[in-house]
Amino acid sequence: MKRLFRRFGHAPGTLTPEVQAAVDQFRALLAALRDPEPWTPGQCQDLAVRVGPFVERAHPRPGDDHGPDVIAVALQHLGGSYTPYGECYRKLGWLRCETDTILGAWNPAYEPLTHAAAGLDLPEDVGMAPANYGVHVEARRSDGTGYRLLRLGPYFQTWIAGHDADRLNTELAGKAATVVPGFTLTAKAAPFDVSDHEAYDDPYVTDAALLLAAAIAREVSA
Repeated sequence: MKRLFRRFGHAPGTLTPEVQAAVDQFRALLAALRDPEPWTPGQCQDLAVRVGPFVERAHPRPGDDHGPDVIAVALQHLGGSYTPYGECYRKLGWLRCETDTILGAWNPAYEPLTHAAAGLDLPEDVGMAPANYGVHVEARRSDGTGYRLLRLGPYFQTWIAGHDADRLNTELAGKAATVVPGFTLTAKAAPFDVSDHEAYDDPYVTDAALLLAAAIAREVSA
């Protein structure tokens, strides 16, 4: 440590303002890493999130930050939303963030640990999948073969997608093997496939249970 911060002042025993600022910044960083401020689920506070060996500032999506295992966040460039990382713009949108990658609440002392501070682009794979979700209703035979009966989405809050999947499975309970003869129907939350968005029904326009009933009716009458 003594070698890192040799005195460069013009008088013996003193530090220049620049060196003192660097020392203070380093001490603040060590303190933040040693004793991070815990994040509080549901408070929509900016977070410090590990992305590989770096630490990034992440803004949680309102209403989708209560965990406990996964929340939705958007990575924030220190210079603002339209500041490029390195030589390119990386607008990643909302991402699924596992809560065990969260160091704690964001502290400006973490800035030297970001990609932006190092003048680097974000990696192609930041370790987080898109947070927009869908619900897929699968029709499966006993041998595992089958097809997708219905796709719902996009859901902008992952917990709502999970709630609708559970609700549809409750609707199907006890009759899942007889609704479509020879098939068992199961609803599950899944990533929303943006490239195939036209294949999805919007659960915010029509209730998911009604969309499921309509899909089953079409299948049975076909």
